[in-house]
Amino acid sequence: MDELVGYFADDAIYHNIPMRPMQGKEAIAKGLSGFVSGARNVQFEMVHIGAAGDVVFTERVDRFTLGEKRIELPVAGVFELKNGKIAAWRDYFDVAMWNKQSQG
Repeated sequence: MDELVGYFADDAIYHNIPMRPMQGKEAIAKGLSGFVSGARNVQFEMVHIGAAGDVVFTERVDRFTLGEKRIELPVAGVFELKNGKIAAWRDYFDVAMWNKQSQG
C-alpha cells in the first residue's frame, strides 16, 4: 500500500463515484485497503488505455477473490496527473453489480 500511495500527490482525491470521495494520502490508503483487505487475490486487467495531456482514461476489469466468491467488475477510470503524481482518480462502476456478486 505504501508503494501505491507514493504515486499520489499529497492532496490527491480518489473517488469511486458511487461512494464519497477520499482526499489526501492517508484517507486514500485507508479507502484502498478497505477494498482489498478481505481479498485473497486482486487483479486488474487493462482493456484500453488512452491519454490526452495529463489525463489518462482506462477501461479495465477488476477481479477480486473474497473467500469462495469471485467478483468481476467492469470499471472506467480517469486519472489526472500533476507534476508526475496522481492528483485525482475517479472510478465509474455499477455498485449493484458489486453488491450482487459479493453478497450472492
